[in-house]
Amino acid sequence: MLLWEETLFKDRDLFELDHLPEHFLHREDQMNSLKFCIRPALQGGRPVNALCLGPPGTGKTTALLKLFEEIEAHSSKVIPVHVNCQMDSTRYSVFYQIYRKVFDHFPPSSGISFKRIFEKVAAAAVEQDKVLVVALDDINYLFHEKEVDHVLYSLLRAHETCPGARMGVIGVMSELALNYVLDPRVVSVFQPEEIIFPLYTRSEIRDILSRRGQMGFYPGVMDDAVLEEVVDCTERSGDLRVGIDLLKRSGLSAEKRASKRISLDDVAGSCDRSRLIHLTYALKSLKDDELLVLRLAAEQKSWRAGDLFVRFHEETDAGYTRFHEILNKLDSIRLINADFTGSGERGRSRVISVRYDPEEIMSRLSS
Repeated sequence: MLLWEETLFKDRDLFELDHLPEHFLHREDQMNSLKFCIRPALQGGRPVNALCLGPPGTGKTTALLKLFEEIEAHSSKVIPVHVNCQMDSTRYSVFYQIYRKVFDHFPPSSGISFKRIFEKVAAAAVEQDKVLVVALDDINYLFHEKEVDHVLYSLLRAHETCPGARMGVIGVMSELALNYVLDPRVVSVFQPEEIIFPLYTRSEIRDILSRRGQMGFYPGVMDDAVLEEVVDCTERSGDLRVGIDLLKRSGLSAEKRASKRISLDDVAGSCDRSRLIHLTYALKSLKDDELLVLRLAAEQKSWRAGDLFVRFHEETDAGYTRFHEILNKLDSIRLINADFTGSGERGRSRVISVRYDPEEIMSRLSS
C-alpha cells in the first residue's frame, strides 16, 4: 500500500502538456529543416519563411520552442517571438506580444495605436541590428478572424516603411484541409518552406511515452502491459498529448487507490477523459457568441442550419453572416460537423452536429 505522504511521481512536471522535453525524439528532420530556414538570420540576413503543417499533437509547437531555446542560448542577433494565435488572433494583439518580447514589458494598456506599436518594434529591431523571427502558432485562427493578410503584410513588408528592418515568419497550422488563399501582395513575400509533421508511428509513440514514464515515475510504477495500453489509446487518438496526459491521470488514479503500481483499470478509466484534451484546448479559444452556437448545437442530435440560426438570432440578434462565420470556424477546428445535404429549399442545406458527447461539451461550458 502507498502511504499517505508517498507518491508515484518522481517528476510531475514531465507529464504537463507545456513541459519542454530535454530530449526531443523522432523529429530530427523537421528540426534540421527549421534550422536551415533560420540560418540566414543568425548571419544577420532575413530568414527563410516556413510553414509547419501536421495534425495536432505531432510536435510542431515543441519543435519551435526547442528551436527558439537554442537561438536564445547561442545568438544575440535574433529576437525569436512565439505567438499563440488561439489567444492573440488580431493584428494588434499579435504585435502587442511582439512588443512585449522586444522591450521586455507590455505597451501602454490604452491610447496607443497599432501604427505606433509597429513603428516602435521595427525601429528597435533596426537600432539593435537584430532580426525578428515571429512564430505564429495556430495561424489558422488568423484566417478565421480574417486577420492573416494584415499580420503577414505588416511583418514581411516592414522594411518598406522602416528601412533596415528584417523580419521572418514561421507559421504553424494543424488544419491540413484549410485551403489558405492569401493576398497577392503577401504571397509575393511569404513563399514559405513547408515542413511536414506526420503522425507519430506506434513505435515512436511507445519510445516517447516509455522514456517519459521512466523519467517521471519511480521504478516499478508502470509495467510493459500498462505502457502498451497507454500506447493503444494514444495511437487511436493520433495525438501524443493524449498519451502524456493519460500517463498522469493513470498515475493519479493509482495513487487514489493507494497502490504502488498503475493497473490496466487505471488506464481504461482515464482514457476517455484524456482523449478530450483537444476539446478542452479548443474551447479556450472561443468567443462568447461562438460558445453560444456550440452550446445550442449540443442541445440536440442534429440541426438544420436555418433552425439553429433562428435560435442563435433569438439570443443575440446577430445576422446570418456572423452565424455562417462561426459555423465555418467550429467546423474547421473539429468541434462540429457541418455537412451539406441536397434536401434544402434551395437544393443544399447544412446539417449541424457536434463531434463530441454533448454532455462532455455542456459540462465544460458550464464549469
